Amino acid sequence: MNVTLRQLRVFQSVARTCNFSRTGEAIGLTQPAVSRAIGELEQALGLRLLDRTTREVALTEAGRSLAARLERVLDELDATLEDVAGLADADGGKVRVASSPTLSAYLMPDCIAACARAAPRVRFLLLDRIQQDVLASVRGGEVDFGVVVEPPDVDDLHCEDILRDPFVLVTPEQHRFARAASVRWKALDGASLVLLDNASGSRRYVDEALAQHRVTCKVEQELGHPTTAFQMVEAGIGLTVMPRLAVPPAGLPGLAVRPLLPRLERTVMLVRRHDRALSPVADRVWGLVSATVRARRR
Repeated sequence: MNVTLRQLRVFQSVARTCNFSRTGEAIGLTQPAVSRAIGELEQALGLRLLDRTTREVALTEAGRSLAARLERVLDELDATLEDVAGLADADGGKVRVASSPTLSAYLMPDCIAACARAAPRVRFLLLDRIQQDVLASVRGGEVDFGVVVEPPDVDDLHCEDILRDPFVLVTPEQHRFARAASVRWKALDGASLVLLDNASGSRRYVDEALAQHRVTCKVEQELGHPTTAFQMVEAGIGLTVMPRLAVPPAGLPGLAVRPLLPRLERTVMLVRRHDRALSPVADRVWGLVSATVRARRR
């Protein structure tokens, strides 16, 4: 079907004005050129789109159907072309970044704010997803890059470490562990725990540490978000082991946070596909995220 974008835009204008002369004035064509474009479009489709009389132009049923759908299609095309054109501009455009819930809540707001200050014409879109879905989004090209806890297999991804985040123990303030400056992993033997589930990038670190120190615990609940785990601890269901980053800067009322020894850290990293170079604007945002997170160490 030999239909051109020019013909579709002419038809869109005629559908709005129902007048060839006004359409010509609006898009810079003569009335015969408008008529010719509509005729070529009708011939290509094999349908009459307009009923013409000496007094008016009216849409046929086929014309109304095309006009109703064309508005959205052309809007999406315009948005796509704007996005592509923006790829060459490091100062403006849209960048899609995916990160897991803990990182989204406690790390990414500072990064988005830093980007808004340094590059106000850049639109930073954050996709908040569990870690497996973040990695799938990166590998599938849905996002420019991701922010994750070091996954076990990243041979197909380019990675940059940006933060080392230690694990801590969260207990009720009345618990005996709350009276200690730090807690050793071995002391958790026999304790009841509430932990993040296996969808979290951090759970494997905790399981490996418990196994390494030959600690046997009863896992009372496996949860999807740190906030829920903290509520469980407050209710007396168990203790929890969390990355320090998951604890709000203002602390947790009614709960105590203690370092775990020997110190165990998770690695937070930026990841992107090996086989796909970042656009200039995405590369700039990558650098801004990296610099903002690294500044937290100081």
